[in-house]
Amino acid sequence: MGAHEIPIGTNFSSNGLIVIIRQSSFDEIGQNDACNVRRNTVTQRTTRKRLIMNKVIFGILALTAFAATVQAATAADTKWVEGQHYFLIKPAQPTNVAAGKVEVIEVFSYGCPACFQFYTTADKLKAALPKNAEMSYLPASWNPSEDWPLFQRAYFTAQALGVADKAHDAMFNAVWASDELAVSDRRTNRLKNPLPSIEQVAAFYARTTGVKKDEFVRIAKSFSIEIRMKSADIAIKAYRADSTPTIIVNGKYRLNPTSAGGDKETIELVKYLVAKESK
Repeated sequence: MGAHEIPIGTNFSSNGLIVIIRQSSFDEIGQNDACNVRRNTVTQRTTRKRLIMNKVIFGILALTAFAATVQAATAADTKWVEGQHYFLIKPAQPTNVAAGKVEVIEVFSYGCPACFQFYTTADKLKAALPKNAEMSYLPASWNPSEDWPLFQRAYFTAQALGVADKAHDAMFNAVWASDELAVSDRRTNRLKNPLPSIEQVAAFYARTTGVKKDEFVRIAKSFSIEIRMKSADIAIKAYRADSTPTIIVNGKYRLNPTSAGGDKETIELVKYLVAKESK
């Protein structure tokens, strides 16, 4: 027996206090320690299992989200077919927006009945575009028999005076609803003779926007407006836009409501092409 070992069951006293060391006391301590070890081991295993399960669940959720994103992108790519719903412009034309922006243009005419039917959709399209897209309007002139060159001149004049957007929708209504600037007689369905004049157009803008009629006429007949009109005709030809309304996206893609499948689909398709150009 070593110098510090005390036999089990030995009785001894210290200052009158009797201490009895029993084997059962050590056995209980050993059992308690064993239980604590087992509990700790079980707890550690349970914690590890929970961590593993959490990682598995997180991984499944991540894969599901990724698969949904891929599926959505694939569905969009499958839905819109180049050459059927939209068409490449070759060569691509330069844009007039800042770097990082995507340009959306509507080729239109106030004298076009289809454009009149579409203009509320065009308003919705403009509102639905992301912040990196800018929408503008390009008036066509290829139908002089229905006063399209006059309406082209009117738009660029209003744009020069800063009132084009303010009067845009009202201009359609003046041509097709109120008859203020109508090109045809709704009773006979025949073209009016004479057709609306620039002075009548100036009177409309004076009434709806407050610009001076004489100032409007003077600018409408200026050389700068002639240049804008010729530039518009050249651009429309380069876009190969042969019907109105036609939408041009970033100088690269051309579509119209018919090719897209409807007005609602036009908005969806334009947003898809804008996203495509934003990558």
